[in-house]
Amino acid sequence: MNALRRNVLKGAAGAGTVAVAVAAGLLKPTQALAGVPRSAFEAKSVGDALKNMGAVSPADSKDITIKAPDIAENGAVVPVEVTSNIPGTSAIAILAEKNQTPLVADFGLMGGAEGYISTRIKMGQTSLVRAVITAGGKSYTAAKEVKVTIGGCGG
Repeated sequence: MNALRRNVLKGAAGAGTVAVAVAAGLLKPTQALAGVPRSAFEAKSVGDALKNMGAVSPADSKDITIKAPDIAENGAVVPVEVTSNIPGTSAIAILAEKNQTPLVADFGLMGGAEGYISTRIKMGQTSLVRAVITAGGKSYTAAKEVKVTIGGCGG
């Protein structure tokens, strides 16, 4: 069987399955939008983003590990991994402090999921990448500086 045809059929079957789940009410598109308020993503400063997230004064923690390159050759694609060893981790957010809008990602973890995420973010310039962890109703943070040689957010 032709590989292109096989991929098209797989994609159509997957889309059909999602459409049936939405039509049956098993999957609601708004479920993916729940979590941090939009105002947190639109905030222009780290303090405002933290306030809008409900993490006004997060405590520094050594139980949070941020794995990111010391020097990112291209700010448009900066790989970041965050691991939280704090029991009961329910959310992980990533901020790039000197971006025009610092909050770049927010992940909700449910049902005892492992406190680990891996993603790629955009950074406009050299700055701290900050992880904010929510666990047990409290907020914790850790940061790592990433030097950017070619800007990704308009640079």
